[in-house]
Amino acid sequence: MEDSLVVKQMPVAIEAEQAFLGSIIRKPDCFDAVGGMLTVEDFYLEEHKYIYLSLVKMYTESRTIDPVTLANALVESGIKDQTGGIQYIALLAESVPSAANVKDYAKIVKDKSTLRRLITACDEINKDAYEESAPVRTIIDNAEQKIFDISNNNDTKELRHISDILHNVYTELEMSSEMRDEKKGTKTGFSGLDEKLIEMGKGDFIIVGARPGMGKTSFVLNIGTNVAKKTKKAVAIFSLEMSCEQLVTRVISSEAMIDSQSLRTGKLSTEDWENIAGVISELSGCDIYVDDTSQIGVTEMRSKLRRVQNLGLVIIDYIGLMQSNTNIDNRAQQVGEISRNLKIMAKDFGVPIVCCAQLNRGTEARGVTNKRPTLADLRDSGSIEQDADIVMFLYRDTYYKDIGATTEKEGEAPIEDTANTAEVIIAKNRHGSVGNVKMGWIGQFTKFRTLEDIRES
Repeated sequence: MEDSLVVKQMPVAIEAEQAFLGSIIRKPDCFDAVGGMLTVEDFYLEEHKYIYLSLVKMYTESRTIDPVTLANALVESGIKDQTGGIQYIALLAESVPSAANVKDYAKIVKDKSTLRRLITACDEINKDAYEESAPVRTIIDNAEQKIFDISNNNDTKELRHISDILHNVYTELEMSSEMRDEKKGTKTGFSGLDEKLIEMGKGDFIIVGARPGMGKTSFVLNIGTNVAKKTKKAVAIFSLEMSCEQLVTRVISSEAMIDSQSLRTGKLSTEDWENIAGVISELSGCDIYVDDTSQIGVTEMRSKLRRVQNLGLVIIDYIGLMQSNTNIDNRAQQVGEISRNLKIMAKDFGVPIVCCAQLNRGTEARGVTNKRPTLADLRDSGSIEQDADIVMFLYRDTYYKDIGATTEKEGEAPIEDTANTAEVIIAKNRHGSVGNVKMGWIGQFTKFRTLEDIRES
């Protein structure tokens, strides 16, 4: 027979579906062993879907399950004719080899369902490729996401007794106590900030908010560079506002301590060139990846991050320019959907994601004495505050005042003059305390530093 005439059968195990349903009918307690393993869509036959839905409903309502009560429940639901009635239900119960094997039956049903989903995804990928209705990169990213979703959603987790969890937590506490300098979290590189945050945890979604010009891009770049140099892990930076070259130029300015204006104009001394050469040599040995795609979405980010080995940190500048994967017209809802997906992405990859966010003009409408931002000032969506594990704001007094308007207190060290300081306001922190951390701000180098480090240098 020619290949063109061969009709391929979808992967299916009718006997396993029947054995699974029959096991539940004969021994309803089997639900305790397989709860969450299957969904109604995992069944191939429509009549099996109807029966499974009724069984779940009866089990949830603590109703007695046997062939007669199930048949009656199907009648009440108006779907008796679609399931074969009491005769087919009795056949299911009688044909079960052993209800003790219910987990094995469920696994077979799940595996066949996964293969069918894979075939459907491949058909959709095939269709998208033939139609050429989107850029090639988008088609590839969507294809990878479809496969990833199938793989990621295939496993279910069981309820765990607290004694098992307590054992794991105690073991981690012992390790943390013995290796204080090797904690599993990621340090920002700023000691005062790390003390408040208790480091950035795996799967943390961190927001850095500020008004334009406060230095949030410089702040997250400083963190990214610190992490790349100290942990030897990969740092991925998505720059939606600046080009790769502009961003790296700013990193060189911060690391080489060279005036950013001198870098732009090319007026560099011999010493400057030596510093630049040293910084380039050091940064070349770091795993820092930069992407300057405009209006990138979470799906595309996921696709690119899956190719990064030994990922340690993700930086996004900034959330307001990200593209939504939905057709919602309301920007606040779009940003809410983006922030939720970023939190999920952080959890899935097991790395902290640091994301910049703009603030609204509410800070500027306040009185002269206090323009420090609050959580209510986050722009576009309140979902950002809800989804974030940590929210930090940057505040510099000189953004609103002339330097001369702020007087230096008697005996105060020059470094604490407001022209050279900034505040990191930790407004939300699920793992540590909230509060303000004073830091040094060296504007001409676009660099933040711990105050103690500046005093010692």
